[in-house]
Amino acid sequence: MIHNTTIDHQLDHRSIRKFKPTTLSQEQLQTLYSVFQHTATSMFMQNATLLHITDEAKRAKIRELCNQKYVGAEGDLFIFVVDLYRNQQIRKQLGQDDGRVHTTDIFFQAMEDTLLAVQNVANAVESMGLGYVPLGTVNDHPLKMLEVLDLPELTFPVLGMQVGIPDQEPQLKPRLPLEFTCFEDEYPRDFKVENLKDYDEVVTTYYDLRDANRRIDSFTKQITGAKLNLHETDRDQISEELHRQGLCLDWHTN
Repeated sequence: MIHNTTIDHQLDHRSIRKFKPTTLSQEQLQTLYSVFQHTATSMFMQNATLLHITDEAKRAKIRELCNQKYVGAEGDLFIFVVDLYRNQQIRKQLGQDDGRVHTTDIFFQAMEDTLLAVQNVANAVESMGLGYVPLGTVNDHPLKMLEVLDLPELTFPVLGMQVGIPDQEPQLKPRLPLEFTCFEDEYPRDFKVENLKDYDEVVTTYYDLRDANRRIDSFTKQITGAKLNLHETDRDQISEELHRQGLCLDWHTN
């Protein structure tokens, strides 16, 4: 395997959920903004926006919605947003209709832009000796989050990111072996759950960094447990909220 500074940072990634009471410097912020700005973008549409949340009241509301005590606490909070509003306004102000900005196709391109930017910024964060945790919980209550962020139509928060100076050293979380995730040319269909026995044993020896005194369930128990059991959550409103935002609306159906 090839090793260099970038790859070693990526292979050593750990989500950080406890940060020192320090915020980023202007130099660090501008560096992250520039990395975000220079991320690859589909069709040069630049359909992503980054929000840096500094207002304490807003951070507290976001923390409540995410139900995670470290969100908006120590360090800096960012929200990565799919943004088709800007390009809609360009079209409108230059005398054009909305065109395809409401389609699922364009939304997916914007989602791809945004997710690429998330990973680019994450790599930059760790290269500066900082830590981060991605926040999928910004979508736990989509309608309320849109209200807190006061986002216009044709925008949607995809992921959050808490960034700062690490104040913990969590274990490296064990991942699925490559034999189950990386393939040449074809996707194998001969998967057997019993082949995950050794990996399950490794996972059960890992201490969850959110509770240093508790081991987590095996991987297969997590997959067959509450996470994917049939139940309703506010996340089930995501498709409805996307439509309310004017996103993923397709006029042509078979």
